[in-house]
Amino acid sequence: WGSLLRRGGGGGAVEGDEYERRYSGAFPPQLRARLRDAARGMFVFGYDSYMQHAFPRDELDPLHCRGRGPDRDDPSNLNINDVLGNYSLTLIDALDTLAVMGNSSEFQKAVKLVIDTVSFDKDSTVQVFEATIRVLGSLLSAHIIITDAKQPFGDMTIKDYDNELLHMAHDLAVRLLPAFENTKTGIPYPRVNLKKGVPPDSNNETCTAGAGSLLVEFGILSRLLGDSTFEWVARRAVKALWSLRSNNTGLLGNVVNIQTGHWVGKQSGLGAGSDSFYEYLLKSYILFGEKEDLEMFNDAYQNIQNHLRRGREACNEGEGDPPLYVNVNMFTGQLMNTWIDSLQAFFPGLQVLIGDVEDAICLHAFYYAIWKRYGALPERYNWQLQAPDVPFYPLRPELVESTYLLYQATKNPFYLHVGMDILQSLEKYTKAKCGYATLHHVVEKTKEDRMESFFLSETCKYLYLLFDEENPLHKSGNKYMFTTEGHIVSVDERFRNSLWQDILPGEEDSAEKIKPNELKAVNFSSNCNRVPDERRYLLPLKSNYMRQIDRMVGLI
Repeated sequence: WGSLLRRGGGGGAVEGDEYERRYSGAFPPQLRARLRDAARGMFVFGYDSYMQHAFPRDELDPLHCRGRGPDRDDPSNLNINDVLGNYSLTLIDALDTLAVMGNSSEFQKAVKLVIDTVSFDKDSTVQVFEATIRVLGSLLSAHIIITDAKQPFGDMTIKDYDNELLHMAHDLAVRLLPAFENTKTGIPYPRVNLKKGVPPDSNNETCTAGAGSLLVEFGILSRLLGDSTFEWVARRAVKALWSLRSNNTGLLGNVVNIQTGHWVGKQSGLGAGSDSFYEYLLKSYILFGEKEDLEMFNDAYQNIQNHLRRGREACNEGEGDPPLYVNVNMFTGQLMNTWIDSLQAFFPGLQVLIGDVEDAICLHAFYYAIWKRYGALPERYNWQLQAPDVPFYPLRPELVESTYLLYQATKNPFYLHVGMDILQSLEKYTKAKCGYATLHHVVEKTKEDRMESFFLSETCKYLYLLFDEENPLHKSGNKYMFTTEGHIVSVDERFRNSLWQDILPGEEDSAEKIKPNELKAVNFSSNCNRVPDERRYLLPLKSNYMRQIDRMVGLI
């Protein structure tokens, strides 16, 4: 790959400092094609290994080449049991990646397998959030792909398809509904047994992201079925959380009691426990056009800028530290700790969606510098100590996701270099006998015997799309949005029409809809324009600022 880069140069500065030499200039098309094929190969190796060694179990153990399901011996093992429901999780989560990669034969085979072999009538206690984003979201995405009259990805139709995936999604969602009952606030219980409902010893505490990031999937389901129930309960939970924000700062905490509405966790940040709550305020608006979702998002974004953002005002000019978003007390705005977590790397991608591209460039550069130092992102990184606080890396997609979205916004080849770095690190450090393995320790590069389903549904998909400029997702004229689990859904007029305008909580007087092309005009952000073409082959972040960030994470 290096030799291709040296041969292909051109289009930009080769003199200048080491950052310009490494990242500036055009990215050779043949290198890009090879990286696209490498990303596809990574997915195929993980997927084939799962099908060969693990299916019909939920996950692949890539070191021992075997399957894994819920931990029946230890119900308190939430790290496993929250996610694994004994419903062939990895196969379901990977469905739309097969379609995006154009593999119609395997997509059709996989869909038939899901229809014929998966049942949700299981004595499994799962986390409502995980079941929603990984399973419900994937079933809906695949259903939308199958029933799309245009078939942009090739022929993904299923012979004699009778909406089975939609019926399965409905069945699963009905089994999740008990989580929304018997809660005084309307905020759902975190876990539910798919056969028996909410367990009698259930926890009354839940995280903001887990309870407040169900609206995209539940809303799509409601609108496809013409049944308001699912969107209604998800929207009620969002509004309940929103009503509990601090009067002083406007911030939300990360853990709340669903009966009392009391904040148990007072940390306000952009990482675990909070991340997708903000993401889904904006994405619900993009999909459904409900103006109040955008208003909530704009308020939240302004409060985040006011209280969480540290560092210089502008990304690419001025003095001072680079911008960084920290964890603060929701009531006072005071710093609570000096770590950030890897989930927060999604935020530059969200900033791209609202047009705040300049700020996204800076925050992304910080996470990329941490990746360069370790060849992975530690789960928690202490920016004061310049060291990991929690050193494992479970193949998470957030940095790749932001890299992909920033490339789409800027077309700057810098982000192809970032993607190449990430892909090479994954191949070098995480590839195992059968698939790809979690890094137990990013410094020592020891492995854990687990390949989470999001590796196939998100990490591989975003890497592939980064290098596949000609993908129908980019070229077909359809508009797509990614769910928080990386599932694609078309931004479609039918999702903007609901039959129950007057019965959603608190909507009696605000049934205003906004058309898709009004988003930019309504949003407060002033930087909605693309980064200008003349900057395309320059570094997105000036090299002195990149050097400053590398120094901050101990690379220099």
